[in-house]
Amino acid sequence: MDSIHITGIRSYGYTGYLPEEQMLGQWFEVDVTLWLDLTPAGTSDQIADTLDYRHTITTVETIIKTGKFALIERLATEIADTLLKQPLAKKVRIQLTKPNPPIPDFTGKIQIDLTREST
Repeated sequence: MDSIHITGIRSYGYTGYLPEEQMLGQWFEVDVTLWLDLTPAGTSDQIADTLDYRHTITTVETIIKTGKFALIERLATEIADTLLKQPLAKKVRIQLTKPNPPIPDFTGKIQIDLTREST
């Protein structure tokens, strides 16, 4: 199956377990892989025959900005479920990163990596 990769979507949101994360917010980074059949678009050269990745980027940014969840697992699931509603999407992979988690003496990143398929 063919796929489209969109990397480096970065947006500010209010998801986090700690109350200050939901009040002050933080940055999130998302990479998306969408699986679909690209044969029609490859033949027709028409955007109507593929997924418009501008819409995908805007959707991810909006969910991050407006969603308030305790867990980034929930945020990643919301993104995946929403993107799978696109007519051509068969499968989606979301890699959601919390670049600066508020964990004392920890300078690394936390990443959720999930894959979902349409039913």
